[in-house]
Amino acid sequence: MKKHTKRQITTVRRSIALPRRLVEEVTGLAPAEVAGNWNRLVVTALEEYAARKKRTRLDEAMAEMASDPAIQAETKSIGRLFRKAERDGLT
Repeated sequence: MKKHTKRQITTVRRSIALPRRLVEEVTGLAPAEVAGNWNRLVVTALEEYAARKKRTRLDEAMAEMASDPAIQAETKSIGRLFRKAERDGLT
């Protein structure tokens, strides 16, 4: 029997309990290519969830930066530099 170190294992098994109404709803909504494969369906759903959360965090960080007076001042300074460059006829 082959022994595996923790680094070699690329998947983690979890057992979860789902509400029946959710299982029925998801089964009806799932694309045909994953509808019969709950493992793929759950992986796809969790990947989409993670991507959405990352995007939300990025949007929140950008909004926070946009309201930072120091960043606003730097943005105005950069804007002035670009306006000068635009007037030189090279852009």
